[in-house]
Amino acid sequence: MTKNDSEAASDPGPGEPAGSWREAAVSRSLGSARARAENRVQRFLDAAIELMNEGDSDKDFTVQEVVERSGQSLRTFYQYFGGKQELLLAVFEESVRSTTEVLTEKISKEEDAFGRLHRFVVEYYRLCRPAPQGKSSKKAVTTSVMVDFAQQLLTGQPRDAAMAFAPLVSLFGELLDDAAAEGAIRAGLRRSPIAGMVLEAIMFNAFSTTIASTTMQGQAAEAVDPAEQLWDLVVNGIGAQPKG
Repeated sequence: MTKNDSEAASDPGPGEPAGSWREAAVSRSLGSARARAENRVQRFLDAAIELMNEGDSDKDFTVQEVVERSGQSLRTFYQYFGGKQELLLAVFEESVRSTTEVLTEKISKEEDAFGRLHRFVVEYYRLCRPAPQGKSSKKAVTTSVMVDFAQQLLTGQPRDAAMAFAPLVSLFGELLDDAAAEGAIRAGLRRSPIAGMVLEAIMFNAFSTTIASTTMQGQAAEAVDPAEQLWDLVVNGIGAQPKG
């Protein structure tokens, strides 16, 4: 790869955030080769996703395995990715982008801003739940892998995490602003740490149900919708009563 190749960056494609790891990989090719680069990068991403879903432990694969599964060469891999970490970041961004697209379609069915906010929280929770045994898609990353990787990003690489989560955060922020404009929630939450706390609470609570399961002993589990319970906590809090 020449210096000119590495410096030549094309405009992001539709829905592609500037500065994403996938875009960085594709932009290493000149404009005339962009279509081929997109195809090659996607084949590496698909191969990594398949290996993630097949592995006995999270991210338990090597670059060589990705190369072999994609049917491409090691030299081609390093034309687009600096290593396994860059590949994982690109896969994670793709997962976030796909989730955002699904949520955008689902919330569009609601007539008012508060209803769209409610639908976002409930549907995002459900999307984050682990897929039933045997029902995970080879083209979608399993929840356990993404939640684990998200936690590592948030604690170890906050800048990369912010970039990866940008589409989802942007959508959630718009919903908060719209609901505030309706007078349904208090204003200013989009730029508050509370917004990030809510997104993290949805994602991590959807996957980790150990505490919830131990506190629901004696209840009919099928009569309780955990997504709606989380929404109730988000919108109403724990309802502390004023003294006196």
